[in-house]
Amino acid sequence: MLKHLHITAAYLSLLFFILRAFWSLREAPILQARWVKIVPHVIDTALLTFGVLLAITLNFWPLPAWLSAKIAALVIYIVLGTVAIKRGKTPAIRTGFAFAAVVVFVYMLGAAIQRTPLSWLG
Repeated sequence: MLKHLHITAAYLSLLFFILRAFWSLREAPILQARWVKIVPHVIDTALLTFGVLLAITLNFWPLPAWLSAKIAALVIYIVLGTVAIKRGKTPAIRTGFAFAAVVVFVYMLGAAIQRTPLSWLG
């Protein structure tokens, strides 16, 4: 059950990120809506909570290499995402960072599925 909740939250996080990146590129006013600013935090808190509970339940300590790589990639994903949605000065910069963030997300997905830091290459 935790695994499915974690996976669902991960896909919701990605889908909402892509939507917000699209709005950012179009400079859509909806990005300033209160709910648009709150929902990502709710989804990502659920994602992190389910991930931590899953790691505890599966007794992932010390952390396996693939999980450590996934956590490091998560930090990179967050940084790229903030530039893609908020901090990028031009649409071209925001587009590049959004694309890079999605690539990092796909890496994290592969690391989790393949259970190797090599992600899809493993």
